[in-house]
Amino acid sequence: MNEVEVMWQSWLSGLTSSERAAAESLRTQFEALGAADASDLVRSEIDGNQPELARFVLLRALWRGAIDGWATPGALDQVAAARRLLDAGADRDDLVLMARAIAYEAVFAVVDELDCGGDVNVSGVDVGWAVMESGEDGHPTGRVLSGLHEDLLATDPSGRDGADMWR
Repeated sequence: MNEVEVMWQSWLSGLTSSERAAAESLRTQFEALGAADASDLVRSEIDGNQPELARFVLLRALWRGAIDGWATPGALDQVAAARRLLDAGADRDDLVLMARAIAYEAVFAVVDELDCGGDVNVSGVDVGWAVMESGEDGHPTGRVLSGLHEDLLATDPSGRDGADMWR
């Protein structure tokens, strides 16, 4: 048994049986989604009452759709400017990298703005917002998904923290 597993088992032993079952279920879900640090995320969700699963699912969905979607066959061909560049001899892989990098920057800017919650000091308007987890019934749980911009790179499904976009 490795050190991570020993720490996991030690932490589990301090939980009630229902908390243990919830923790094991969450860990299974995180691992199925490809989270490298599933045990840490579960502890944060349970001990810190943080909506880690909702954060992870949201950020992973942004990677798969908005960012990595540009690598799917035919994605570039849907953009007239990209087609012109390809017809002029541009390298498709370079265009995909550029599109993914631009998409990453756009997603990062959006989640960073969402994390700010409408900084009144910047806008001068007394209004804000929050991204909140919802339950199975669709109603807000009251747990805010914060720090989204901080973990965007870490949720890259490739496990490379977006490194391939800036090569």
